[in-house]
Amino acid sequence: MFNGVLAGLVAITAPCAWVEAWAAVVIGLIAGVLVIVSIYTLEGMKVDDPVGAVSVHGVNGMWGLISVGIFADGTYGNYLTEAPFVKGFLYGGGAGQLIAQVIGAAVAGLWAFVCGYILFKIMDVMIGVRVSPQEEIGGLDVVEHGGSAYPDFYTQNK
Repeated sequence: MFNGVLAGLVAITAPCAWVEAWAAVVIGLIAGVLVIVSIYTLEGMKVDDPVGAVSVHGVNGMWGLISVGIFADGTYGNYLTEAPFVKGFLYGGGAGQLIAQVIGAAVAGLWAFVCGYILFKIMDVMIGVRVSPQEEIGGLDVVEHGGSAYPDFYTQNK
């Protein structure tokens, strides 16, 4: 449930200065659905994201960027001093702003993926980023902190 709340907050961050209150609710509701779909999709692809960070922040951050191109009503803009303000697709802005937002979201996602991939590859070569299967099954709390977070939980590999 909390991932859904966070997803809504992440999604409204980009468009908050550009949309009306009803649109913020719609953006948040869509974010709540997207986070669930994304988590199940990534699990099906065997992506290791136990807290749903990619789904909450990555997917819904991109959704927030794209939603500016859909829901911006042309009357808001905290730092603009003169018209025309940004108008989304639903307010007669045409596809121009929506396309710009989709391109921006794609570039941001690609940048994050490429930089993350490079950094994790460097770390993997230098110090390693995986633990052994025995440590993973036994619990990283034991390996990293010297004690079990769940002492009543039993595994054979402890």
